[in-house]
Amino acid sequence: MSKLFTYSLCLFFIFLSCKNQENKTNDNVENENKELTEKEISEIDYIDFLLDEKTETIVANWAEYNQLQGVIFEIKKADLGFFHDNRETIKTTLTDLRKNIPEAVKSPSIEARISAFETQFLKLESLSNLSTTTKQELLNTVKDLLVAFSNLNLQMNKKVEFDNLNIEKPQ
Repeated sequence: MSKLFTYSLCLFFIFLSCKNQENKTNDNVENENKELTEKEISEIDYIDFLLDEKTETIVANWAEYNQLQGVIFEIKKADLGFFHDNRETIKTTLTDLRKNIPEAVKSPSIEARISAFETQFLKLESLSNLSTTTKQELLNTVKDLLVAFSNLNLQMNKKVEFDNLNIEKPQ
């Protein structure tokens, strides 16, 4: 009777441990599938506005914008490493971005676009650090961030273009 009990107990533990191993394997597969690829990001459908030459010269010394432009470039290459354990740098960069807007592009519309970009940036930062985020959620958030950055570029281009127009007022 004790041999039967011992064998039954051993079989029970073997089946129990096999099931746990299977669950661990599935968790690793889900985490690996969460990673985005450069191809997936390049297939995102949005209009990417770049800065005009005049706008580029105006923002050339705007260090925070240039740093974020580099981060956006890395995101397009599917590298979200900037968001991992970098909370203080992100907070400082976004605060300084708003403080150091060049006077030539400073306007309420630019500040609104910076707010929209900041919101999407922080959303991507938080989602990229969560283990429960799905790949599709991450992809949608990357798209929203890229659209927000593109709209910021468009708004700066419009501001510089409008300021350079010579409109004659009738007398």
